[in-house]
Order: sequence, then C-alpha cells, then structure tokens
Amino acid sequence: MSLIAQLSDLADPALTPRLVLKVGSSLLVDDAGARREWLTALVSEIAAAKARGQDVIVVSSGAIALGARRLGLEKGGRGSLADAQAAAAVGQIALSGLWAELLGAHGLTAAQLLLTLEDLEDRRRYLNATATLTRLLDAGAVPVINENDSVATQEIRFGDNDRLAARVAQAARADAVLLLSDIDGLYDRHPREPGAQLLPLVKGITPEIRAMASPLSGSGMGSGGMISKLQAVEIAEMAGIALVIGNGTVESPLRRIMEQGVGTLFLPRSRKPARKAWLGGRLRLKGSLTVDAGAVKALRGGASLLAAGITAVDGHFTRGDAVTIRDDAGAVLAHGLVEYDAGECASLMGRQSADHAEILGYAPRPAVVHRDQLVMV
Repeated sequence: MSLIAQLSDLADPALTPRLVLKVGSSLLVDDAGARREWLTALVSEIAAAKARGQDVIVVSSGAIALGARRLGLEKGGRGSLADAQAAAAVGQIALSGLWAELLGAHGLTAAQLLLTLEDLEDRRRYLNATATLTRLLDAGAVPVINENDSVATQEIRFGDNDRLAARVAQAARADAVLLLSDIDGLYDRHPREPGAQLLPLVKGITPEIRAMASPLSGSGMGSGGMISKLQAVEIAEMAGIALVIGNGTVESPLRRIMEQGVGTLFLPRSRKPARKAWLGGRLRLKGSLTVDAGAVKALRGGASLLAAGITAVDGHFTRGDAVTIRDDAGAVLAHGLVEYDAGECASLMGRQSADHAEILGYAPRPAVVHRDQLVMV
C-alpha cells in the first residue's frame, strides 16, 4: 500500500522509489513541432529525480502529432486510421530520438517500449513486460513507453495513455503515477464556473467523484479527458498506487506540483493481490454474466459465482477468458476468469450444481467463476 500522503512525498525516494510520469501530446508538440525548450526543462527534473535515487518511467504521447507534421497530414494525422498509423510510424522515430538525446545529455540511457493495452491484458505478455521493465530499471535506464500506434486500431484515441500509464505502473510495481495535463487537477465543477475549487486530495473514487467527470459537469479537461483519468485512478487504486493529476503547461512542472503542492492527489483505499489487481484493471473483457440479488450478496461476502445465480449470458467467450459480472440493473460488480465457455454458461444458468453433470455430460467444475479468479470492482 502506498505510503504517500501529500504531493511533496513524490520527491521523497523513501516514499516514492518508483514513479511513472505520463506526458501528453499537447505538452510535447505544438504548431511549430516538438517543444524542445519545455521538454529540456522536464528532462532536467527527471534527471534530478534519478539523482535522488528514484526510478522514473515515462509514458510519452506525441508520435502521431510529430509524424503528421513530417508527412504533411491533415487533422494532426487523425483524419483516418491509415493516416494515424503512418504518422505514428514516422513520429515514433523522432519522439524516441528526442527523449534519447535529452536524457543522454544528463548521462541517462533511454529505453523504448511500444505497447498496446492488449499487451497488458494478456497475463503472459503482462508478466513479460514486468520482467523487461524491472531489468531496465535495475540497469539504470529510463524506459520511455508509448502505445504501438502503427499496429493498434481502436487503441488510437485520446486519453488511452492515461490508462496505459496506470497499467504500466501496475506492471512495474510503481509507487505513484503522475499524469501531466493542461489543468491543475480535478475541480468540484467546471473551473470556469464561479466558486470552482481544486480538490487537493481524493481518497478513493466514489460516485460523487465520478459525477464530477460527467459530460454535464465537464470538470477540468472536458468529459473525455477527465473520465479517462479517473479510470486510470481506479486501475492504480487496485494495486495500492497513488495517482496525481497536475498541470504540465508550466516550465518545470514537477517542481510546481511537488514543492508548491498544486495538483490533485488520489490516494488508494486498499491494495489487492497482484493477480487480482491485474484482473480488475483489465479494460477489454470477452463477455458478461448477469446475476441475481442472491448472487450479488454472496459475491460481496467473498463467495464464488455459481451457475444458479446467473440470469443472463452475453458475448462470445471460452474457458479462461475474462468476463464482467453485473447485477440485474447492469452495474459492474466484478471481473473474473470464467470456467466455462459462453454456450455452457447459457445451459447452466439458473440451474443447481446437482444438475450440471447431466447437462454437460461430464463432471462439472465447482463454480462458473471461482473466488480466487474474481475481483470486485
């Protein structure tokens, strides 16, 4: 569980030995190209953190924007999927070269990792990413991570790197995630409204906090941006990782956030075991199981999901796939690894365990989703 209690703790190697820093496209690139002066100052702050004894992992956007400028593509390279992929292929070289150059000026070695969210959804690939990150950090390198936008499809959309940063933090066993944005943090209402207040500290995501990111409130950065960031908070929270939203538009943003205390610090309420944190943070699930009130109560009490409590089966999935478990109102209760494929679940739903062998024609498994493979969200 994170020991971080205030923004200044992010500069303390004892409390934050490993930090994930996410930098968005709008901070890295403007109409003239890469913002070298700003990035040079940020890299100096990263070098200072390394000198203090902290590991730093950078999740950097900007490849599509840089590549679109070099190729002369309209709409910032996002006019079509083909444009975005081509722009990313060109821009990623420029982006990684820029990070390598500026970090190298401080005697630091940059390492490039290109990931999609799917790389962190598959358990084996997730563990491979963990091993690579651990070895790079042990060797003193600064991993610079971006989405693999040249081959990604639906992953190419604004805000994904917020969630990617949180998943990377899980994989790297980081202590904190810092999302640099274009605003100071989360406000209780739109910051342009009279009386809007910056929330300096948030302890866990609640329905009230989620409401601040609704399209109606537009808190902070517009609904899409803040919703993505709160999803990143929830992913980090499951692993006991603190997350900060701070303003990156100023020069030396880390100093302003950590020394002046300007930003929003989200504290996790609990820490789940590593495998359950990975499972709870999954963003793509193969289907869903709807359950009745009795099953809801049993799941909240720590029980496995039995077929008798299932009222509906949706999606196409096979044994071992991750599925969503919902109540009869459609609210998400849990994620779990299912023990049967979708057709078998449909045959078993609502039926008692004693009937399963006859229905299936073979000895049944004890649960549809075992409690050891299930995490409440």
